[in-house]
Amino acid sequence: MACHSFFVVMASSKNIAQTVFDFLLPVVNNLGYYLWDVEYVKEGSEWYLRITIDSEEGITIDDCEVVHRAIDPVIDEHDPIENSYHLEVSSPGIERVLRTEEHIEAFAGEEVEVKLFAAIDGKKSLRGILGGICDGIVTITVGENTYEIEHKKISRMTTVFDF
Repeated sequence: MACHSFFVVMASSKNIAQTVFDFLLPVVNNLGYYLWDVEYVKEGSEWYLRITIDSEEGITIDDCEVVHRAIDPVIDEHDPIENSYHLEVSSPGIERVLRTEEHIEAFAGEEVEVKLFAAIDGKKSLRGILGGICDGIVTITVGENTYEIEHKKISRMTTVFDF
């Protein structure tokens, strides 16, 4: 029973994130920003609604404040979340998490780090050049080896920035 309940919470938090993404997309776009991602996650005993924005010029703290002020009443109007939560607006940062097919396509040809749920060739982490995604299969080239990995088998994928 406990596992089933946990699964339901996780599924509903994904649905909440998608619902919020859908109604915030035009609001954020009309402000001149790109809605990169929406996450609804529990950390410890607290829930967080994280809105990640981007623009061609990059994102400043002022941009985050503008978007926060604009979306707060829209979220209240739609009221998609029953419990209390913290609203955060941020930039995707230099090393971005690539979660969606759109994210993956946007960074094809770039260096990424991929964390896997299960090892491939004895490795649970790969660092290489992202080829893209086709029919749910992500292509990563590491040196001379090319890996074709089901998207659902990737626990986390991020762009790599060498400082």
